[in-house]
Amino acid sequence: MSEAAPNTVDLPPGVARVTAALAGLGHPHTPVMLDDAARTAQQAADALGVALGQIAKSIIFRRKTDDVAVLVVTSGDLRVDEKKVQAIVCAEGGKLGRADADFVKEKTGFSIGGVSPLAHASAPVTLIDEQLFRFDVIWAAAGHPHGVFRLSPDDLRRLTGAPVHDVTVPPSV
Repeated sequence: MSEAAPNTVDLPPGVARVTAALAGLGHPHTPVMLDDAARTAQQAADALGVALGQIAKSIIFRRKTDDVAVLVVTSGDLRVDEKKVQAIVCAEGGKLGRADADFVKEKTGFSIGGVSPLAHASAPVTLIDEQLFRFDVIWAAAGHPHGVFRLSPDDLRRLTGAPVHDVTVPPSV
């Protein structure tokens, strides 16, 4: 018996897009809407009652040579090392830059604070931080600052098809 398609009528457009993508990919967990916005990893962790590192935050960069969005999905308790990302996704001499809110919205279809790791308006270059694999369960944004969905790091790799790399700054001791 197959599960009925999720009702996306009352969801914000970004969450509806993510819900449909997850269902289409056979992911068992649908997005949930939090009472309060979770624009930061800390807000999401607090709302869900999980460790900060269990929040799979989506950071968008702009590859300057071709104006392509680069998505790095990393643990909420770590910072992305832009030089490591640049070395992976840019040809020699290529540069990575910050992405402003307009670029993020145009390329992903999502606003900052709700960028999902999938269902983007145009496919980004995506990297997954190896540090997410410290956890069995992680939570990612679902296309809106109030929307999140549950998954495992292996689910993230399967759903996005993205490679796993060391892309963070080592935590200070």
